[in-house]
Amino acid sequence: MNSDAVTKGVKSATHRALFNALGYTKEEMERPLVGIVSSYNEIVPGHMNIDKIVEAVKTGVSMAGGTPVVFPAIAVCDGIAMGHQGMKYSLVTRDLIADSTEAMAMAHAFDALVMVPNCDKNVPGLLMAAARLNIPTIFVSGGPMLAGRVDGCKTSFSSISEAVGAFNGGKITKEKLDEYEEKTCPTCGSCSGMYTANSMNCLTEVLGMGLPGNGTIPAVYSARIRLAKHAGMQVMELLRQNIRPRDIMTADAFQNALTMDMALGCSTNSMLHLPAIAHEAGIELNVDMANAISEKTPNLCHLAPAGRHYVEDLNEAGGIPAVMKEIDKLGLLKTDLITCTGKTVAESIADAVNRDPEVIHPVENPYSKTGGIAVLRGNLAPDSCVVKRSAVAPEMLTHSGPARVFDCEEDAMTAINGGKIHEGDVVVIRYEGPKGGPGMREMLNPTSAIVGRGLGSTVALITDGRFSGATRGAAIGHVSPEAAVGGNIALVEEGDIIDIDINANTVSFRVSEEELAKRRAAWKPRQPRITTGYLARYAALVTSGNRGAILEVPKI
Repeated sequence: MNSDAVTKGVKSATHRALFNALGYTKEEMERPLVGIVSSYNEIVPGHMNIDKIVEAVKTGVSMAGGTPVVFPAIAVCDGIAMGHQGMKYSLVTRDLIADSTEAMAMAHAFDALVMVPNCDKNVPGLLMAAARLNIPTIFVSGGPMLAGRVDGCKTSFSSISEAVGAFNGGKITKEKLDEYEEKTCPTCGSCSGMYTANSMNCLTEVLGMGLPGNGTIPAVYSARIRLAKHAGMQVMELLRQNIRPRDIMTADAFQNALTMDMALGCSTNSMLHLPAIAHEAGIELNVDMANAISEKTPNLCHLAPAGRHYVEDLNEAGGIPAVMKEIDKLGLLKTDLITCTGKTVAESIADAVNRDPEVIHPVENPYSKTGGIAVLRGNLAPDSCVVKRSAVAPEMLTHSGPARVFDCEEDAMTAINGGKIHEGDVVVIRYEGPKGGPGMREMLNPTSAIVGRGLGSTVALITDGRFSGATRGAAIGHVSPEAAVGGNIALVEEGDIIDIDINANTVSFRVSEEELAKRRAAWKPRQPRITTGYLARYAALVTSGNRGAILEVPKI
């Protein structure tokens, strides 16, 4: 279906009457209708500038002969939602965004789409919609925030999160905490480290759905406005050539994305989002692929929270094309794939230059010979769990310690802030998975409190929930099966010894099969925490973290 269904012929007289009511001219109705999905709002720092991006996209579409039509998409600010019940509503918006965009696009017969997202669930939600709708589509994000500065050092959102932990632990003064609060987030844009939003905007570029610079040009740069105009123009070329999302987002493109995920050291949330996007494209992406790819993919970037560099530094160093060109030296990328540029990957990165080998390490001198993310298995996580290996202190890559077990985030925070967590402990936070939460909350506050108290190199945290991209340390998430469905994490008891070996991709607890069977026989499902509204419907349909927490309609 295309816009002819609502603009051409006698049958569409009623439709045209309504377009007249909107102020559209006959000339505009004769051009292709291009939906511009605007994620602008006044509550998310990464989205407060999107109105300007959208205006630039409209200009580009009009310049190239299309009629731009703006409609909205919601977005939650994970930072503002963090640490309270609001975080239950973060991941779940990914599906709301995909569903509502599908509804608007199909109901109004758009010929093409320009997606203008920026933050954590907004980007994958719109990529899911693009794959599902499969009409010519291009992405242009709102862009990353510039780093803040405290005491001459660059800062990001993880800095203020950890400063709270440091203050509660008596390590900094209230005046210093106030300074972090004032200076950490100095501009609009998605938070300045390689957190989930920037990870997904960069991977959008790798997948071929965004123009070069989509993931790294800062939000406040005029180059971002120019990029938006070019995106508006380019979607018309995609329409003319009938290049669609599923032509671009192929199985090989997702393998490229996983490879670059390892090279960049992206957020562990990418292990939720890439499988979900692939699923909408008709591709089953098994997270176990990550380890095989990681084994041969060097980690070239240490951006915050893993290191001292920020997305603005990556942009100056040459951006995603420069990293791709480094990785391509090893022959690890499929470079004959078409992208939204209308060119192949090879053509798109041909002129890329690594301008700063401190920010983008050459493949000959990587941070590590293996990738930034590891998928672990063991009796604690039979169906897998995930850790951002590049953000783990070397001494914590292998660790054994007693389990400190909590059935919700709040109880864990009380214990951490109360000084009840000690060196060597393994904090277990369960019943926070996709169904159990419901909504699979991020655990940035507990991990930041641990790091802020100086325990980041001695204490691990394991959860069936997930982590913010701002988390660093031995933080293992997405434990599957989750506690709410009777996964083994529900059977861990206080004091059980947990063994973590990230290098060997294992995580287990020292309990005999006989004891495990005894505990399982005594385990009883918990009553759902929420029984009404969207979260209850979500909990009824959502699958586990190892499947990307996709929604699955029961078979009739």
